[in-house]
Amino acid sequence: MQEIDIGQVVRQSGVAASTLRYYETRGLIRPIGRNGLRRVYAASVMQRLSLIALGRAAGFSLEEIGAMLGEGATPDIDRPLLLHKADQLERRIARLQALRDGLRHAARCRHADHLHCPTFQRLMRAALRRQGRQGDTGNPASP
Repeated sequence: MQEIDIGQVVRQSGVAASTLRYYETRGLIRPIGRNGLRRVYAASVMQRLSLIALGRAAGFSLEEIGAMLGEGATPDIDRPLLLHKADQLERRIARLQALRDGLRHAARCRHADHLHCPTFQRLMRAALRRQGRQGDTGNPASP
């Protein structure tokens, strides 16, 4: 079994050592031993870190990622959860595209006062409705 120490994992993955230690406390990765004071991992840790990064980029929580990674070498991917997350991302993308289009319209609007523009008024009403449905998260792109 090929071993790599924590410094090599940091260099190869770009993941900070503190993050690796945090992932250990969460049970996402596990060292196989130590070389002096340095943690040593199986080379397969790189694959797990890649899966964690992919999961985080898709918006999964560390708990969800941990459940899918499981204890063994082969992840137990929850396909229905993947489909649910894909649907959430699709809705978020649609909201972001609408926001982008609204910003572009406001930047190019020919009305001297945006408040007199019917399109801008519709955008404001839609934003208020969306905020009312989701609560004010401070992030217009939040799911």
